[in-house]
Amino acid sequence: MSITRLARPLFAPRTHRIESYAQDTEALQRRVLQRLLSAARNTEWGQRHHYADIHTYEEFAQACPVTNYDDLKADIDRMRHGASDILWPGRVKWYAKSSGTTSDKSKFIPVSPQGLKDTHYAGGQDCVALYLRNHPESRILDGRALILGGSHAPNYNLQHSLVGDLSAILIENINPLVNYLRVPSKKTALLSDFEVKRDRIAREAMHRNVTNISGVPSWMLSVLTHVLELSGKEHLNEVWPNLEVFFHGGVAFGPYREQYRRMIDSERMSYMETYNASEGFFGIQSDPADKAMLLMIDYGVFFEFIAMDELGSDAPHAVPLWQVEPGRNYAMLITTSSGLWRYMIGDTVRFTQTAPYKFVITGRTKFFINAFGEELIVDNAEHGLAAACKATGAEVLEYTAAPVFMDEAGKCRHQWLIEFSRQPADVNAFAEALDKALQADNSDYEAKRFKDVTLQQLEIVTARHGLFNEWLKMKGKLGGQHKVPRLSNDRTIIEEMLELNKD
Repeated sequence: MSITRLARPLFAPRTHRIESYAQDTEALQRRVLQRLLSAARNTEWGQRHHYADIHTYEEFAQACPVTNYDDLKADIDRMRHGASDILWPGRVKWYAKSSGTTSDKSKFIPVSPQGLKDTHYAGGQDCVALYLRNHPESRILDGRALILGGSHAPNYNLQHSLVGDLSAILIENINPLVNYLRVPSKKTALLSDFEVKRDRIAREAMHRNVTNISGVPSWMLSVLTHVLELSGKEHLNEVWPNLEVFFHGGVAFGPYREQYRRMIDSERMSYMETYNASEGFFGIQSDPADKAMLLMIDYGVFFEFIAMDELGSDAPHAVPLWQVEPGRNYAMLITTSSGLWRYMIGDTVRFTQTAPYKFVITGRTKFFINAFGEELIVDNAEHGLAAACKATGAEVLEYTAAPVFMDEAGKCRHQWLIEFSRQPADVNAFAEALDKALQADNSDYEAKRFKDVTLQQLEIVTARHGLFNEWLKMKGKLGGQHKVPRLSNDRTIIEEMLELNKD
């Protein structure tokens, strides 16, 4: 008897609930906010901002300031030292470590038991529920899930308190029954040395009946390549004939799509994007035909948004979900059941529709190039690279870009450092195709490129194989959810990598 067939009816009530998002958006989000305010009213933060007197979203927005990590850092550090009832009720023992992609400083995001249950694990369950709804023939639960994870370490040597990658926290706390449906072993999954872990994962998983894989596309690709090397097979579906879906997130899938399609030669293979960050689980690709993700509005997360054209103003105005406009680029604020309050997560999104609310991730508030007024964001970069790859037959593995403010000839341009998995026959043709695609996608970039007056045509520097992983390893960020920033408004990162590229 198929386990999937037996379990499918258990997911049906949840999919019906998700379908109500279109009608109940404002009511659901207001209820989430009231639950969070009620839970935290007696914490230090709740008393500081008079949560006991707040009854509406409008009062909350007046009483509680917009925050970032620096605003909460002192409180979080007290929590990490064992203090209770600071940002969230009780003592929070788990902290998701974000190494920071623009500096060596780390952020420690609190992850409460409530946040694990009503947000992170809820998101994982809903991924399965929505996938089963869309694929009635699925046998996903009849085999194993290959799930990549990071590692964790003691937190200030406090008993039972740990810091680490979110994925490690999820694996450490997961229901023991779920371990029967996943690989690798917990011991292997939590290894800190990614190169050792990669080999052990491949060896443990290659002889299992893997039906689904989950992780960051770049790191998963490294593991799957090793599986093929060890097995001697050309395609992954020869190793795992029942493989049917990749649940992916963390980085845009576009640059990796063709590599996965070439590696997995199966018409039944599906790809499902998720938006699962250290701070919470926010979105799921609910329709295979639509790349936009459904915003999950009844978890332990209340959402607000600041239009990007207001972000640099003295008093940017935040709006709740039910007031956003499709087509605008927004910075996202979250209030969560782990004690983040009106917290600017740093991601930017654009809604493609309302009723229900669906969105695409467009980049980061700090990851862009606007050295000359061109306002180039990651979304533009991904579209441009996809077009250039299509035009030239190339495949991009990793990339980063930064401005050249003025060279010895007094010229300004963008410089792209790209590691190709399939080289274009003509790098100059690739650069021209990318440049034209960026102009078509971004009118500000197009204006600055007009007659080469402000910006000259972009430059492509080809990275040697393994350069990006070498830089991450040098920074102590190899594996887990770490990644090189795609776009930078200064040359710090690209200069470090160009120096490595000389070796």
